[in-house]
Amino acid sequence: MVDRGASALSLPDDWPAHPDPILALNRMGSFDWDLDTGLFHMDAQAHEVFDLRPDEYDGNPETLGVRVPPPEGYRLDGLVAQAMKDGSENYGTYFRIRRRDGSLRWTHTQGYIRRDETGRPRRIIGIVRDATQEFEEIEARRDQAAQDEARRRQTNVVQLTTAALAHARTVQDVIDVLKDTHGLTHLGATSLVMGLVEAGRIRLIAEGPAGSFVPGTLVTRIDEPYPMGEVVRTLAPRFIESPEEFAERYPILWPHITDLNITSAAYLPLIAQAKPIGAMGLLYSDRRGFTPDERNVLVALGSSIAQSLQRAMFYEQEKDLATGLQQAMLPRTIPSVPGADIAVRYRAGSAAGSLGRDIGGDWYDLIPLPGGRVGAVIGDVQGHDTHAAAVMGQLRIVLRAYAAEGHTPATVMARASVFLHELDTDRFATCLYAEADLSTGVVQVVRAGHIDPLIRQTDGTCRRIAVEGGLPLGLSAEFGRLEYPVGTIELDPGHTLLLCTDGLVEQPGADLDDGMQTLVAMIKTGPDDVHDLAERLIDVAEERGGGDDVALLLLRRRTLDTPQSGGRLQQHVAPGDPEALTQARHMIRAAVLAWGARERADEIELVADELITNALMHTEGSAVVTLRVLTATDRRLRVDVEDSSSALPRRRDAGESGVSGRGLLLVDLLTDVWGVEARGGGKCVWCEFVVGERG
Repeated sequence: MVDRGASALSLPDDWPAHPDPILALNRMGSFDWDLDTGLFHMDAQAHEVFDLRPDEYDGNPETLGVRVPPPEGYRLDGLVAQAMKDGSENYGTYFRIRRRDGSLRWTHTQGYIRRDETGRPRRIIGIVRDATQEFEEIEARRDQAAQDEARRRQTNVVQLTTAALAHARTVQDVIDVLKDTHGLTHLGATSLVMGLVEAGRIRLIAEGPAGSFVPGTLVTRIDEPYPMGEVVRTLAPRFIESPEEFAERYPILWPHITDLNITSAAYLPLIAQAKPIGAMGLLYSDRRGFTPDERNVLVALGSSIAQSLQRAMFYEQEKDLATGLQQAMLPRTIPSVPGADIAVRYRAGSAAGSLGRDIGGDWYDLIPLPGGRVGAVIGDVQGHDTHAAAVMGQLRIVLRAYAAEGHTPATVMARASVFLHELDTDRFATCLYAEADLSTGVVQVVRAGHIDPLIRQTDGTCRRIAVEGGLPLGLSAEFGRLEYPVGTIELDPGHTLLLCTDGLVEQPGADLDDGMQTLVAMIKTGPDDVHDLAERLIDVAEERGGGDDVALLLLRRRTLDTPQSGGRLQQHVAPGDPEALTQARHMIRAAVLAWGARERADEIELVADELITNALMHTEGSAVVTLRVLTATDRRLRVDVEDSSSALPRRRDAGESGVSGRGLLLVDLLTDVWGVEARGGGKCVWCEFVVGERG
């Protein structure tokens, strides 16, 4: 087959070709080194690689020293010697030669070692070639790789910075992200300056490294010859590539920053919605000039920063508005209450990633009432927005008005629920109203879907007070269930009543009862002073964080240093409200027992009930019952029942079968003394009981 194929072809006479022409075509020269004689033969192409004419080379390897610099020669000799010593068949390396004109050129050689039957090297045959183009390509690829890596690194910084800016909520957050070690400093910037546009001026908000502030630049006009003003005016970036250019363009600014060793700078306008909102400057101390890629990256980064900055500015504006609204809705001051120490606190929640959410419907209030009584309110309107705060403000006002009118706690809560329902809002509210008589320590509590109150005793012991409750405000009116049971507790001198919203109790993933137990434990170990205790609790809530608000009210009944000269209790009883009459009876009995008049408790309660019933039956208005101790020694207890009728009560004979007419007879029989006094357009029926000294 070979013969037939060969006969079918017309082959050239010099086929196959001698290797010298093939090597020459590839700009390679060959050499043959006889190790026994030391002769080093090179062909014509090899002479050309070494830039030697034939008459300049005598076949001695040492003659090549005129072209091979000594360091390169030592390295080549060592390489060849090592290859012959360790039994290698070949070697190869790059080295430099110095051409006739003095320039250096990279060259490559590869040799094949021929040995005799004993393994002794006898001959080396190899090639040499000009590697200049190869090294240029390697350098080009290396430069391209370096550029790609720099571009990748810059792009990565942009991505990381943009991702970090997405979590920035305030202007300071934006600045902190940019100054962070993972921020713009990875682009090589020495320092950062930033300013915001405000009413035709630029206000500096980030001034670079410590000690770099330039006097007079905190607020500058946009038309002044400063770089940030220029980029705001032109809406175009300004790249300063040398100290000389900086000094020439901005002669007023440059003398003040020469100590920073600035070599270049990039000033970028911060544009959002086609309007300049500020400017940013990046100052460098180790570079000159910016490549097109670097300029594009910085411009893109400036756009991202501008969007984040505008979002932060909107957030701060809305937060300021929300905070102002919240403060306007809460009581400006808490009145001083004789016989009690009061502490209140409020902490706004923080809903991450949303604007205007650092506001809610939590509130507290303290309402001074006649007769030494005080009303304490804690509540929470559904939602965390300005609407919740507005509803809260209205609800707080009506609760205060209903309480000040003298309504019972249950009536106050029921009317507030009707008001919220008629307000035609989607919101409901939980609330707890406690009306305390500080002279007796009797506290009437009404709960509308709110968490229970707590009482801390003088020894630090704290307990949760279970109070039967009704539906939240707004819902009770909607479902027609306006009954609010009234719980009565006694607050001894030195004891503290604590009311709070669920933001202080609830924790993510934890049960409400567990949260209450945790709160009880904190109160047990907390400071004795109510202000210090309130501060401690709110600090814990702040450290824990969370998106819910916290409102807190602490009322501590003071311990009396001297014997009390007398107690006083007053209750408003509305007509047609049997629940109010029942509550009044309960309040009177609790007060009488608290004042140490247990032996006459039944008599006092019966007489007071008779007087209140007469006032409601024989007048068209309400009755106001007042119970008080007149003296500290030889103590007498007085009951006053006021109504709006000027008609005096008459003693009547009820007869054997009569069901009425015995009221005044009962009063006359059970009291030590009684009488009637005119009070403006009405009257007051009063009676007194001698209850003896306090045991």
